[in-house]
Amino acid sequence: MQEIRNIIPSHCFDRKTAVSLQYLVRDLAMAAVLCAAATRIEGCFDVLAEQGAQAPHAQLLALEVGRWFAWLLYWWFQGLTFTGLWVIGHECGHGAFSPNRTLGHTIGFIVHSFLWTPYFSWAISHHRHHANHNSMERDEVYVPKTRSDLGIPSREQHKIEWHEYFEDTPVYTLFTLLRQQLLAFPAYLLFNVSGQKSYPWPTCHFDPNAVLFNESQRYLVILSNIGLLVAGCCVKLACDAWGGVTVLKFYGVPWLMVTHWFIMITYLHHTDPAVPHYRDKTWNYQRGASSTVDRDFLGWQGRFFLHGVGHFHVIHHFFPQMPHYHAEEATKYLKAFLGEHYHYSDQPVFQALWYNYNACQFVEDDGEVIFYRNKKGEVAVPGVQCS
Repeated sequence: MQEIRNIIPSHCFDRKTAVSLQYLVRDLAMAAVLCAAATRIEGCFDVLAEQGAQAPHAQLLALEVGRWFAWLLYWWFQGLTFTGLWVIGHECGHGAFSPNRTLGHTIGFIVHSFLWTPYFSWAISHHRHHANHNSMERDEVYVPKTRSDLGIPSREQHKIEWHEYFEDTPVYTLFTLLRQQLLAFPAYLLFNVSGQKSYPWPTCHFDPNAVLFNESQRYLVILSNIGLLVAGCCVKLACDAWGGVTVLKFYGVPWLMVTHWFIMITYLHHTDPAVPHYRDKTWNYQRGASSTVDRDFLGWQGRFFLHGVGHFHVIHHFFPQMPHYHAEEATKYLKAFLGEHYHYSDQPVFQALWYNYNACQFVEDDGEVIFYRNKKGEVAVPGVQCS
């Protein structure tokens, strides 16, 4: 690791509190501006509807389409803005926000609680994910199912009817994909879905006595739960003041978008036919850290709103304390060092999501370096290029 660190300019590891605070203030200001703009949507379209009360039905219908299109624009950009705030909270958990850990933890705790993430509880398991990335025995999340997990016999025993194990109709696949995008993160926090299979069921991020935490960390779990309780009380007060529908429009739907973007980003980072998983005899930190994919995630919107979290993830796994504003420069040096072991994809991310969701079904029970197999039990055609 020291050899890799030495090829990256030392200033890329500088954590500048003032710069991090600028990004935080910028995101908060954008969220406030978007919220203020959204308060005018209903009023503007109501006025237009009154003025055109005698207009043809087609014109009134167009007004309603315009009304909901305006809300869709708000949900898209506010969802991205909230996700950018979530990314800043994530940096706080890694200590990348500031050398002042108290300041970083305070900001991260507030931001993540606002976005329904148990800050300390999740940060603890997330650190373990970084320390054991793509280890079949020790990684914390996106641990592949094995052939035996799914009850699939070996090819040598008899011919396998793959449709009996994998529903392959596009409608059903779309349904399960949407379920993943909206529910996977809460399911992971509550029930360890997609987490380390060696943990007892249910392993829950809200339980101070869960196997995820040691005794010295239990008070942090309780503190994280209190943060979510306060957030829930604030939402209740907001519903009482402005109504549940209004809170859903201004806050609830953007939060669902955060869940979607967070799952989509992390799934595509860690789930790809070209990326190996390792068992104990072959795993090491460097192999695990390089086994993720940098993606051109939403182009300029991903760089601006999401702070490049989708674009520069490989460097983040090598050096999680590096601030996001140094990641692009550092990636150039890391890419040159890794050569063919650096994974990058410019495949459109929604296309990649659909492809990988179908191509990455399970891994074999044996072997030290293993790759995903698809719904026909084949090692899928790689979805990324090594460059």
